[in-house]
Parts: sequence; structure tokens; C-alpha cells
Amino acid sequence: MIYDYTLTDRKGAAVNLADYKGKVLMIVNTATGCGFTPHYAPIEQMYRDYHDKGLEIFDIPCNQFGGQAPGSDDEIHEFCTMHFNTTFPQMKKSDVNGENELPLYTYLKSQKGFEGFGDHELKGILEKLLGEADPDWDKKADIKWNFTKFIVDREGNVVARFEPTAPMADVEACVKALL
Repeated sequence: MIYDYTLTDRKGAAVNLADYKGKVLMIVNTATGCGFTPHYAPIEQMYRDYHDKGLEIFDIPCNQFGGQAPGSDDEIHEFCTMHFNTTFPQMKKSDVNGENELPLYTYLKSQKGFEGFGDHELKGILEKLLGEADPDWDKKADIKWNFTKFIVDREGNVVARFEPTAPMADVEACVKALL
């Protein structure tokens, strides 16, 4: 269950997900130097619009995709607050795939696997890039790129996975439907 996991915030404090029972959660791996970095703006807007209604966002910076989050936790936080006025909590930079992945991500991926990139204009580029690294990339539940979003309902069920190519309006509609 999602509430069995703990994260570490950017200052090193434990964040127990059990403390968020009854809330809708968005868990997103982010990067400051990615083409999808502008997603910070609609994510922040959703946080401002829905936090008081029960939405919590967990931003987990990750440097596993193109080395696009090279800074320290404090540098990443400074970038996000300066460029996107973010106020939602940022966690410690962490891996979301591989031998050092956060246990939370092992769980999330077991609940919602990869279902494709949809019709996004970057679909072909991402598929080519991923295919060069691993011919079976599309058969694995691994996180494919920055800004993959998992949505958890108020009962702790992982109800959706949105790839970075998914329209942010679809992410918001999912969140709104759960609040």
C-alpha cells in the first residue's frame, strides 16, 4: 500500500506517506533542464487550485534521463521557485529506475505500467532514443522520462499514470474527478 512508504525531503527529513491518508496524491519525477520542465507551471497551478481541497504533490527530482537535473537539491529548489514560483514540496533528488530506485517507485510501477506516449509530437523522438538504449523498452514498467506523473486516490489506490507526453489538462481532469 502507498502508505507504507517514506520519502526524504530536500532537507533530509522523513516524509511518511501515511500522514497523507485521505488526500489525492500526485507523485512526479522532475528535472530542471528538460523540454518538459515547463510542466512545473501547470503543476504549481493545480497545487494552488486544489491543495485546500485535498491535493498533495510530491516532486522528486531525478537525474536519470539525459542528466537533466544535475544540480544539488538546494539548486533545484532555487531554480523552481525562481522560474516557476513553486510552493509544493520537493523531495531529495532520487533514482526512479534501477538498483538504487526509491522503493516507492518500485511499488508505483507495479501498480501502473507504461501504456505508451499517445500522439504527442515528441513520441517518435522518445521512442527512437529509448529504443537505441533498450530494444524492449516499451515492454517494461520503468519510468521512461522526466515528468511522469502517478495519481493516487483518497483511499491510497494508484489510479493513473501519465507519461510526460500526456496533456496536462488530462492530468488535471483526473485530479479534479478524485477530489
